[in-house]
Amino acid sequence: MAADSPWWRGAAVYQVYVRSFCDGNGDGQGDFAGLTGKLDYIKSLGVDAIWLSPIHPSPNRDWSYDVCDYDGVHPDYGSLQDFAALVDGVHAAA
Repeated sequence: MAADSPWWRGAAVYQVYVRSFCDGNGDGQGDFAGLTGKLDYIKSLGVDAIWLSPIHPSPNRDWSYDVCDYDGVHPDYGSLQDFAALVDGVHAAA
């Protein structure tokens, strides 16, 4: 790859559907805490970036693709603070 190519051209991107990835709080569905707890595992796979399936609040008629608030996160996954902790964890693991 040429030195001036964008980083993502050769990147390994790992897509995560948060709802089914890892349950961090014991309620039976995946959440930000569960994903944050698996960042070392994801890094061990040689992943360069994580792509999240929709995480915004949604009535879930279309499995979160029917977003009703682009500024928030779905409460099933945690809070904005939990999301910020996930982002901080991803950056720390980079």
